[in-house]
Amino acid sequence: MAIDITRAEPEDAAEILALSRIVGSETDNLSYGAAGLPFTVDAERRFLADCAASEKTVFLIARRDGELIGMASFSALSGARMCHRGEIGICIRRSAWGMGAGSLLMEALLEFAKTSAGVEIVTLEVRSDNERAIRLYQKFGFVKTGSLPGYFKIDGRLIDFDLMEKIL
Repeated sequence: MAIDITRAEPEDAAEILALSRIVGSETDNLSYGAAGLPFTVDAERRFLADCAASEKTVFLIARRDGELIGMASFSALSGARMCHRGEIGICIRRSAWGMGAGSLLMEALLEFAKTSAGVEIVTLEVRSDNERAIRLYQKFGFVKTGSLPGYFKIDGRLIDFDLMEKIL
């Protein structure tokens, strides 16, 4: 089954918000839980329209047989002293883990970061115990540059994160 990676369009907003509720309920690796992303469909449509018109930000979606299975974003930082950097985020629904969607999304994000956004350094934050994601990032040349102790607090427990970056 082929996985298709495309830029998200405003008409994908409701489906993206639904996927955020699914992935938010499947893992504690994200900044949101089962409630999903805290946006209305109209706000998400506006965000996606802004991304579609941008050369510095992209929001990608992964589909397998028409079903939305993952999403990813890249945003270049602004300001003269930081515009050489950008940040990424990726999430895949559990039923699609290990099928290559994360790698396809990462390839597309890095290509966009380099060719369209023109950044030199890409960064991300990842739970220190999220070995699957860390392996994906290392596969693409990301290295750990620091730690964020207690970055998340879930059910009263502090959870550490790693900072990782890749020089393009």
